[in-house]
Formats: sequence, C-alpha cells, structure tokens
Amino acid sequence: MRFTVLAAAAALMITGTPAVQASGGGAQVPKIDWAACGPEHPGFECASVKVPLDYDDPRGATTTVALARKPATDSARRIGSLFLNPGGPGGSGVDFALGAGNTLSANLQGRFDIVGFDPRGVGRSDPLHCFQSEEDLGKFFEGIPGFPYQAAQERPFFDRYRSLGPECRDDQRIARHMSTADVARDMDLLRRAVGDRKISYLGFSYGSFLGATYANLFPDNIRALVIDGVLDPELWSSGRQIESDRIATKEEFREFLRTCDEAACVFGPQSEKRWDALLKSVRAKPIELGGQVFTYDAVINAAIGAMYSPSDWPDAAAFFDQLSDAAAGSLSAAAEPDYPNGFDAYNGNACADIEYPRDFHSYRAISRYAEAGSEFGPAWWWGNAACANWPANPDRFTGPWRTRTSAPVLVVGNYFDGVTDFRGAQAANRQLAGSRLLAYAGWGHTAYGVSKCATDHTNAYLLNGALPPVGTVCPANPNPFLPSVASAEPLFKPSRR
Repeated sequence: MRFTVLAAAAALMITGTPAVQASGGGAQVPKIDWAACGPEHPGFECASVKVPLDYDDPRGATTTVALARKPATDSARRIGSLFLNPGGPGGSGVDFALGAGNTLSANLQGRFDIVGFDPRGVGRSDPLHCFQSEEDLGKFFEGIPGFPYQAAQERPFFDRYRSLGPECRDDQRIARHMSTADVARDMDLLRRAVGDRKISYLGFSYGSFLGATYANLFPDNIRALVIDGVLDPELWSSGRQIESDRIATKEEFREFLRTCDEAACVFGPQSEKRWDALLKSVRAKPIELGGQVFTYDAVINAAIGAMYSPSDWPDAAAFFDQLSDAAAGSLSAAAEPDYPNGFDAYNGNACADIEYPRDFHSYRAISRYAEAGSEFGPAWWWGNAACANWPANPDRFTGPWRTRTSAPVLVVGNYFDGVTDFRGAQAANRQLAGSRLLAYAGWGHTAYGVSKCATDHTNAYLLNGALPPVGTVCPANPNPFLPSVASAEPLFKPSRR
C-alpha cells in the first residue's frame, strides 16, 4: 500500500498554534529488560518500556514503546547505542533494526548497540488502529482512486479521506499524542535508559525530521546525529512540503528518462515522448495488461515508487514499455485489529504535526498548484485530506528550527532525490548551525548503503566524529540501466510513505 505524503502550497499556508517546548523533564527513566527476540532473529534482543503518554503530565498515563537491538560485538571498544529511524512516518524501527542491524553493526566495526524502536502509535508500540480489521482497511480505499486526476473524483476522494479523522481519533488516546516532538522526547528518555550521556542517531527520510526535531529540543544532548534524505523542517512542519514535491519527483524522473535513453533501455529511444504519450492514453482510458487494469493514478504512483531506488529503474522501464505497447494495441489485454498499521500511523503522526486546510476548496486549489509543478504533484498532495478533520497536537514542535548543537550534525542529500529533494538538505544545513552537508551526485532516496563514498563518510563521522571536508560531493554511481549496475540492491530502502 502506498501512503500519500504531506504537503501544502505556500499561497494557502496555514499558521499553526504555538509549539509547546516541553523537554520531558520529570519523566521517570524506564528500566529496559532486554530478552532474546526469538530464534528467527539470532543475536538480537527485544524489549518494551512505558513512557509518558503526555509529557505535560509526566507521572500520569503511559504508553508502550517497543525496541530491538543488536548488541555491540566489540564490547571492549563499545561507544554506546546508535538509535535508528527508517522513515515514514509510520515506519517500524524495530523491523529496520532486525533487518539491517547486522549490516550496520559490521559497517561500524561492532562498536555500537544498534537500536531501533517503533515510534509511539506505530507497529508494536501501542499501535493506532483506525479500522476493525485489515478487510475494513481495504474497504476504505474501494471506489476511489490512488489520487484524484479527474475533477469528478475530487469531492468523493476528499470526503472519504476527511472521514478518517474521527474514525482514528475517537476513543483512542494515543491518537492525541503522536507528534514528532513526543517521539523525540521518547527518544531522549530511551537515551537515558540505555545509559548514554549523549545520543548517536541515524535517521532516514521522515527520520530526518525526527532528527531535526530532536536536535532543536535537545541541542546539548548530541554526540553524533546523521540525517539522510532530508526534509526541510520548516516546509514540512508548516504544511508547505508541496513546494518541493511538485517538482522534486519530476527532476529525478527526467533523469530516469535521460539515463534510459543514454543506455538504450527498453523504454527508449525518445522515452520522454513515450512517457507523455502513455500518460495521455491512460488518462483517456485505463490500460489492460496481463489481466489487470491500470489507471492513470496507478501509472503515476508506479513512477513515484520507482524513484526511491535506481535499482528498480530497469524493471520500471520494462513496465512502462509494456503499458505503452498495450496502449498502442500491440499486446492483448487480459475483531481486535492486528493488521499492519502503517497507513493509520502515517496519518496519526502527520496530522498531529501539521495544521492542514479544513475545506474542500483549499485542497482543490492546492492540487492545481501541485499539478502546475508536474504530473506528480497531485499524487503527493491529496492524501493530506486525511487531516482535514483531525486537529493537530498542541504539543507538536513547529520551530524555530535554527539552533547550534553540542556536536555538528551531518546532513546527507542526493542531487536527484524525487522524495526529499536536495534543497531540503541544503535548508537543514543552513538551519542547524555548525552542521556539515555531504552531497551525493546521484539518484534515488537517501545515500547510505547506495554510495560507497557517502557510506564511508557517514561511518567515519559516527565512529570518530570526523566530518567530510566542506563542499564534499560524492560521485554518482554508474548509469542505473547498465547491466552491471541494475543488479545491485541498496543496503536500505527507507520510505516516506
């Protein structure tokens, strides 16, 4: 399932309520009782702890946060814990640690406990559920497109998504306490619980917003903090992310088309003309291929999905080639909720953080602004209608974002990132005084595990605090359509959906 990300237009920017700057003081530091995660995860330990539901009442009601860790293998030179966030919002840090912990541990010489946690309301951490079952979740999407691409679809889509707010909020206390600021307060409590004087953190995609929030709430508690695939926190928190989204995917997708032609991929030659013709055809009439029906929104969302990882580009090009041939007629047509709560948690966090418009006409107007940027703009925008009847959390943090931290933050950005564009990394670098920008001149979402240069610099910083020289630009990997490159998979696939 695809989760539509947050955004809004500058022309209709909403002014949020003042942020509460609570630091979580007075909260009791939990004791973590680690135990083996089970035979399917050898060498990993799991636990759950209680943290304050509301940091304005730190000794009151609690909520549960689940954790997993890969203990340091070089105990003699152990530095401490490295906290992770894989993105989303709504991504499971527990799953991320279990899946990537061995690789990360090896990359970092076994000197860290690799620690992932499911943010409050996510996965195993007192999860928010808006539906009674996975079947009911599926029914929510019936009869509406992935995003509206015809005028007649807009009002039904808006009404359906707007209805999500009361469904999620009613009788679920966690829904009122899922802001990123509260996740950052939880993370600082976890830092204290594992015995670290200062935090070491590696956050991807939405995890960059969590990292920036932590840095601004707890600037004196930083040992080493890396944000990779960076959201501009000022844009994101103010609901103006659409200013980036309306053009960022287009910039990377044009590189997809250019490198396709350069490598003589199956969707070329003249892949841009074929893409434009494909969109014109599928907008007029859905395409049947292999027994499935593909609508315009499905094709756009497939293109957005492929921009996360250039290793997917050859398959995406083959898919678009088949769709184009099919459009031309050369192929024949043919009880207790326990489901994964990524969609629910995404909106629970996003709507807690950002004050979005309430009325249909604003969403429609912003969609026109988004579409003027590129064909991908509306796909990024419309899912925010889930927040139209969902009040933001008064404990959220909306800035100011400009602070100096006790250790410099490492900001990593790709030149062609269609999910969190390079301008976001540049903005975070300007906002965080003393931070260092590391650029990767290639494609895709995030650089760690994709670019050896960026990975090596990140490892050196986490291990020793060694920053790359000012102005460092890691060279792009070879053309993703070359056979020797296409088979290479990135180590990690963070998400912002």
